[in-house]
Amino acid sequence: MSRHWAKKLDAGGIVVLDGATGTELRRRGAELDRRAWSGPAVLSHAELLTRIHADFLLAGADVVTTNTFATSRFVLRAAGLDERFEEINRAAVDAARRARDLAGREADIAGSLSCLPPGFDTAAYPGAREEQDAYLELATLLAEAGVDLLVLEMMEETRHARRACEAARRVGLPFWLGVSARRSPQHGRLTAYDFPNVAVAAVLDALLELGPAAVNVMHTPPDAVDEALDAVTARWAGVVGAYPEISGTAAERSETAMAPEAFGAEARKWVARGARIVGGCCGTTPEHIRAVAEAVGASAPGPA
Repeated sequence: MSRHWAKKLDAGGIVVLDGATGTELRRRGAELDRRAWSGPAVLSHAELLTRIHADFLLAGADVVTTNTFATSRFVLRAAGLDERFEEINRAAVDAARRARDLAGREADIAGSLSCLPPGFDTAAYPGAREEQDAYLELATLLAEAGVDLLVLEMMEETRHARRACEAARRVGLPFWLGVSARRSPQHGRLTAYDFPNVAVAAVLDALLELGPAAVNVMHTPPDAVDEALDAVTARWAGVVGAYPEISGTAAERSETAMAPEAFGAEARKWVARGARIVGGCCGTTPEHIRAVAEAVGASAPGPA
């Protein structure tokens, strides 16, 4: 099992994470599921997914993230695909592994796990036991399929997020905690991304005790990253990182999406603020990750 990311951190380096998978699939022509986002895309676009992962690795990413953000059993059930749970998730890990072989470089595979609700409806979560079991089922499958670490993404509140983190911890792989924030349009204060009544501090206070290997500010607008990093470092003395989104899930169609060079310049600022892991979320392309790698002194091995 690879631990390239840990060795790089131990040596004082910066770990470059990949960019968006879902928005990149859509940008390159794949149709995403309205109930399960990008997860089912591997069934019809496995080669495209592999190419996207490889392009991020060739752009300089040290870690590539599996396309499993929306593949827990209860999310797939909402899309009528729960019977293909194992097929979808194993194919997602296989795509990342093939991409690593294609890129021909040392890199780690991170298994993504989120609290995305069924059909994007927060009122549709299953009962607590079923939800907990679903997170553990996915985390276990990802570990068995060969991921090197788990990344908990868009942890935004204290109940569902804690269940996901507890499941990840039970598997025994290192896991990164990813919290998402933005400034409230009503009062300008930093809140959880989709839960404006939840303070980011409350999320951190509930989850940090579970022992993540790193804490990342992710799927957060770039203009809120500094404040979110401050909220993390006020409570956490370990490794921190940043991989923001740039204009949300429609970023690939937005004329105002941040250009790669500007995104790279922001990454340099996050590193100066203490970030040891940098990358991108929704809207970021291989060119954004190439700019990040160049900005923080990592070397990209070849053209994407």
